Amino acid sequence: MDNQVEDKHVWLKEPQTKIESSQNHYSDEKFWNKILKYSKKAGKTTVYSSLLLYFTAKNPAVPKSAKLTIIGALGYLIFPADALPDFIPVIGLVDDASIIAFALYQVISHIDQATKQRAHDQMVAWFGQPEKDIDMDDHYLPEK
Repeated sequence: MDNQVEDKHVWLKEPQTKIESSQNHYSDEKFWNKILKYSKKAGKTTVYSSLLLYFTAKNPAVPKSAKLTIIGALGYLIFPADALPDFIPVIGLVDDASIIAFALYQVISHIDQATKQRAHDQMVAWFGQPEKDIDMDDHYLPEK
């Protein structure tokens, strides 16, 4: 029975391990360079999710443990030698998107309305009105 419980949660270990091992690759400058370079290829949902994480990490009210998860996920995003490099069409960016989505799920309770608005405003600056093209639940978007 214990093996079944352990096997059911194996999928959680891989993203968490990638996040923890990527924390030392993060910097604000590298993050912005990566987002600007790959924003069109990564897709608006991944970019918006990354911005939510970035702005959440900048919030002083967010606990250190959540910030470490975010920094690790963003570090994985910008690390040039991740498991599936971004220059591999589609698949390389899917790997990054899955880590970003996992981290977003882990810290969702720390994403406040102001953070959603900052991420939204940045998306509008880059892409125009993004809600039309972002495939996310409404609770990730700012209130209207």
